[in-house]
Amino acid sequence: MPRFLVHIHTGPADPNKATLGCLVALTAARKGHEVTVFFAGDGVHLLAPDHAGLEGAGTGRLGDHLTGLAEAGARFRVSGMSAKARGYDDGLLEDHPAEFAMPEVLVDLAHAADTVLSY
Repeated sequence: MPRFLVHIHTGPADPNKATLGCLVALTAARKGHEVTVFFAGDGVHLLAPDHAGLEGAGTGRLGDHLTGLAEAGARFRVSGMSAKARGYDDGLLEDHPAEFAMPEVLVDLAHAADTVLSY
């Protein structure tokens, strides 16, 4: 199956775009594709527990998408620099199939992916 990389750099200030990215990633994972979601910039906020209730207009609830992605075997990579700049530590990764990654990992993932989407 094709590999998808979904790069989410939009944060909770734009709930429609942020949840849409997660919904598209979830849809690909449920179709059996290998999915990696890379959270960077303000997108790192989406993994914080206080944003689980974020909901877009017609794009669903963030917490449901993140749970579904984990259950479908998707992997999360989180920009360590973005997280640190926004005051997060390793606690941000708790309860997620996630690890911190540097920009070179994003480049490598994009190079290896069959499809790259950005939100």
